[in-house]
Amino acid sequence: MFAFILRRLVQSVGVMLAVALLAFVMFQFVGDPVTIMLGQEATPVERDRLREQLGLNEPVVVQFVHFATNAVHGDFGLSLRQGQKVSVMLRERLPATLELSIAAAVLSLVVGLPLGVYTALRRHGALSQALLAFSLLGVSLPTFLIGILLILVFSVTLGWLPSYGRGDVVKLGWWSTGLLTASGWQHLILPAITLSLFQLTLVLRLVRSEMLEVLRTDYIKFARARGLTKRAIHFGHALKNTMVPVITIMGLQLGGIIAFAIVTETVFQWPGMGLLFIQAVQFADIPVMAAYLCLISLIFVVINLVVDLLYFVVDPRLRANIGQSAGGH
Repeated sequence: MFAFILRRLVQSVGVMLAVALLAFVMFQFVGDPVTIMLGQEATPVERDRLREQLGLNEPVVVQFVHFATNAVHGDFGLSLRQGQKVSVMLRERLPATLELSIAAAVLSLVVGLPLGVYTALRRHGALSQALLAFSLLGVSLPTFLIGILLILVFSVTLGWLPSYGRGDVVKLGWWSTGLLTASGWQHLILPAITLSLFQLTLVLRLVRSEMLEVLRTDYIKFARARGLTKRAIHFGHALKNTMVPVITIMGLQLGGIIAFAIVTETVFQWPGMGLLFIQAVQFADIPVMAAYLCLISLIFVVINLVVDLLYFVVDPRLRANIGQSAGGH
């Protein structure tokens, strides 16, 4: 177990070093921070002074070491557009993105899992066929189009829900949440549905296919032969084994939800990190872009590590294989 965790940690560190190198390359080849901060009218003396302050006169290797060291401490410098510390800007936007992403992930799991089980157990029913047809729409339609359609129906036509913003939030230290206000919940509904729809249909179809495959296995036939109830077979045996790949996919998809919340945040003007990143791209704000890249990569790495550990806990075959490997050595 310890060797398994240690190996995953070493791999995670290697991934983060590669991401840090990629983010550092952005500083070298995407625009000139001196020109962006001072403008075209700056004198050579002003340019040289700022270049020295930013450490751009040092060798590239030294610059990368400084960048990686500062990144470990959460320091990505100042935003070229707003002049604020990038770490402070991300900290202000992080709660909104996590709140939206977790709401979308919970919604996709809470709705997609039972619908997947239902379509597997009632696969020839009319409702199951209708749900599968709906899932194709969820997979096929782009996120921005889903968001625009929801705004058109529920905000413009019916006037039931707000179409942009986060609503009223409550400060809990540096953390802010809209889950403690009615306005926050109203503003969360449409973005969460938009962001979760693709994941929901993915979970539905994944659970259905895995459930059908498990129900055809020999040990399920043996359970039926023993006279176990359908409830015990379906939920005590089949669903438990179905959850192994679902945990893996949902863990990785949570990272994808956080990373690709950019489109949803842009459509609904949700004040999260995705909207901040889009604004940074428009103005070539390289420190913000690099910090966002490193933070999203860190989230992916952490989630992937947690998923590996959960997979290790849920699947006894993996523990057996690791035990045999350790015994062989």
